[in-house]
Amino acid sequence: MNHKHLFAIFAAFAFCSSCNKNIYAPALYHHDIAYQPKPASFDAVKSANYLSGGVNLYTDETGIDLVSAGQVNFSQGYAFKGSNIAYGAFGEFGDYQSGVSHNAPYNFTDKFFGAFGARVSGDLFTSYGQTDFRFIGFEAAYSHEFGAYTDFRRFLSQSTSYHIDTRTELYTVGLTSEIIFHNRKTTNIEHGIRLFIGTTLGPDPYANSDYYSVTALPKPFSRLFPKASYFLNVRRFFGVLDAGSEITVRAGYKF
Repeated sequence: MNHKHLFAIFAAFAFCSSCNKNIYAPALYHHDIAYQPKPASFDAVKSANYLSGGVNLYTDETGIDLVSAGQVNFSQGYAFKGSNIAYGAFGEFGDYQSGVSHNAPYNFTDKFFGAFGARVSGDLFTSYGQTDFRFIGFEAAYSHEFGAYTDFRRFLSQSTSYHIDTRTELYTVGLTSEIIFHNRKTTNIEHGIRLFIGTTLGPDPYANSDYYSVTALPKPFSRLFPKASYFLNVRRFFGVLDAGSEITVRAGYKF
């Protein structure tokens, strides 16, 4: 990358930081996908239930507004010969905070939001020793949002001064690749690393805004979003770290 490109990217971020905050998207936009555990081929039991709770912290796509939330997840996972699948439901509740109060709407305060939804995922895999290579998989999520932040976006949509996405339902799909393994001497401790890239279907709330007029990302890649996940299972307990434009930490129990 030459100096001109570096300067253009720096100028874009500087401009975005100084421009008026006038984009309000659904709270879970690009944040509704979460890792779903599944039994591995080397597990004695090929089906399991997973119950977890966690917290997440992230900003909107402009990096200005902050969202903090808690979530509860329940899913069921099944392993077959060369494939697996998981499906489940989740609930999330949190607070949407404006990061630039001097540019926020005059009556903007922290807004509560809640959401519930469902997820499904599956993989094709091949095994080698104590390792499963889940070389190709899919993920899909549906979420429905409610609360004060939802009502506030509807109110702002009456003004032409803002770019508002009033949707309360989101559909996100994507592809994954994962590796899950255990040490030879500790078969009851498993590690998994998953990569995801996907998109939220429907209109892009950041299109035709100042954010896109200065972004250095070429389309259509500006609509795609990546996420990496780390999974740790110790006997019946597990933990998940999801990292993308947000950080989510969860802990749970398998039964």
